[in-house]
Amino acid sequence: MSSAGRALPDVGLVVAARQGDQRALDDVVTASLPLVYNIVGRALRGHADVDDVVQETLVRVIRYLPALNDPAAYRSWLVAITIRQVRDWETRRRVALNRDAGLDAIHNVPDPASDFAGMTILRLGLTDQRREVAEATRWLDPDDQELLSLWWLEETGEITRNEVADALGLSPGHVAVRIHRMKEQIQSARAVVRALRARPGCPELGAVTAEWDGTPSSLWRKRLARHVRDCAFCVRLGSTLLPIDRLLAGLPLLPLPAGLGAHLPNVSAPVAAAPAVAPPSPAVGPAAGPTPPTDGGGGQSVVGLAVNRPRGLVPSLVAGVAAAVLAITMAVVIQPDDPPAPSWAAPPSAVPTAVVTPSVAPPPSARPASKAPVPPVISSARKGVGVWNFAGASQALANSKAGWYYTWGTQHPGISTPRGATFVPMIRSAENVTATELARARAAGPYLLTFNEPDLPEQANMTVEQALDLWPQLMATGSRLGSPAVAWGGPDPQGWLDRFMTGAQARGHRVDFITLHWFGADFTTATAVAQLRQYLQAVYQRYRKPIWLTEFALIRFGAGGSQFPSQEQQAAFLTAATAMLGQLPYLQRYAWFGLPATEKDRSGLFRDGTEATAVGRAFQAAR
Repeated sequence: MSSAGRALPDVGLVVAARQGDQRALDDVVTASLPLVYNIVGRALRGHADVDDVVQETLVRVIRYLPALNDPAAYRSWLVAITIRQVRDWETRRRVALNRDAGLDAIHNVPDPASDFAGMTILRLGLTDQRREVAEATRWLDPDDQELLSLWWLEETGEITRNEVADALGLSPGHVAVRIHRMKEQIQSARAVVRALRARPGCPELGAVTAEWDGTPSSLWRKRLARHVRDCAFCVRLGSTLLPIDRLLAGLPLLPLPAGLGAHLPNVSAPVAAAPAVAPPSPAVGPAAGPTPPTDGGGGQSVVGLAVNRPRGLVPSLVAGVAAAVLAITMAVVIQPDDPPAPSWAAPPSAVPTAVVTPSVAPPPSARPASKAPVPPVISSARKGVGVWNFAGASQALANSKAGWYYTWGTQHPGISTPRGATFVPMIRSAENVTATELARARAAGPYLLTFNEPDLPEQANMTVEQALDLWPQLMATGSRLGSPAVAWGGPDPQGWLDRFMTGAQARGHRVDFITLHWFGADFTTATAVAQLRQYLQAVYQRYRKPIWLTEFALIRFGAGGSQFPSQEQQAAFLTAATAMLGQLPYLQRYAWFGLPATEKDRSGLFRDGTEATAVGRAFQAAR
């Protein structure tokens, strides 16, 4: 299983959002939306209320984020909040069913147009055995849907087993027992699915299904599985089933439907905070109450959405994130039927709860003054740069608007980390695998880059076996580990990286993401961008893990020395390449090579702390 967290914001972005950075909060919510949607959609089996539960989850994320004590625990916190909202929805549904038993058929049938198994097959293009696994999930017990939503994300590498346990409020051992039982049910359902789809099929299966209405259910799974187990014809059909974990490893998240994904945050100007309004009376279904305030731009504010939540307004929620920071600093409007906040997500004690009679607006003098928006320091959490020290390095790094950086080491002496950005450590070569360096790497953050270009004599210069032998010491840091960053040949069969990944799998070593370098020798922008994309795609297709591109630029290496394109050519490539990288869902981060610009390093971004090159100006604008 690959490591988790491919789509979520890093610690630096979460810290910036907690400190009031509007753009950072936009990015945090945007990055969180796919994971929340996938958990809720699968847990609710595509019920028509999926959008509402996603919306409620993100409202609570915005509301309680300032009180999150450990930004590094953001993903665990987000998953726990999401599961809590799923359970709250289930509680409300059961209350409604008890109140009106005639609604049972309505509330228990998923929206056929939103069937999550069907959408997974269609939108991820699943075929053969992967398709059978998705179809088999339709046959699970209803009580297993919540567990299924988390287990699926664990198998595809989005979250960890400990995060599954934390979200469910169970011990990892108890979770393991439940998942084992559920996997056995899926496995038997896979055999049933294969037997039902076989052509020619089992001659006796028709008699068994004579009274079946064609709707998958746990009851019919058990009945049909008994036949499949005892039937020689059907047993042979299931003899080639591959392990589920091999089939799901590396699958991406289900893409957002058009209604959710079409209105991503776009904050170009401050948005006035909405006045607080009184919460409505508790109710099941659409909330009643006063007309919700707007965000000043035609969309509903986050405070309004927290109070009045009409169906299907997740796009408005995301588009209204700009108002959230100001709204949170003014007041936290909590509905009377809101459950108490988790202990790790309680609102700050200094933030009062605003309750205002809806018919009487507070006088202007009584309204809290809106705080001036904090200008964004970083333009993208995934945009990074390689840094080595030079005069003005700290100022240049801040001016670059990079969201992260690294120095090919475990420290950054003489270089200050800008507000909102993060430093990522690296164990550069075998000689750096020491107790001191590993302790520094562990303390520096949740990610760890490893062995820089081990396939080159002038760099880490390591054999595959040497890297594999040292790898357990890197795993012991608990960090999320990037593969050794080869200079070239990432997707080549029997290349350095391929032999390392094969050996890591054989030894049971954990590799959380692939780290790559790429330098283009063709200085034509369109050609270079296409070549870079093809390289990344080939690597992803081979290993099915998230990718960090930690060195890239246009440089032609040769016996006569390095050749560079013109500043204009390099800048055009950077702009086009970063736009392309933003379209790759598996590309988690990239880092330009590098920050300083000298006669030797002519792909650099800054000549000193403030003077950006043409390439540097293109980097500042990139996302």
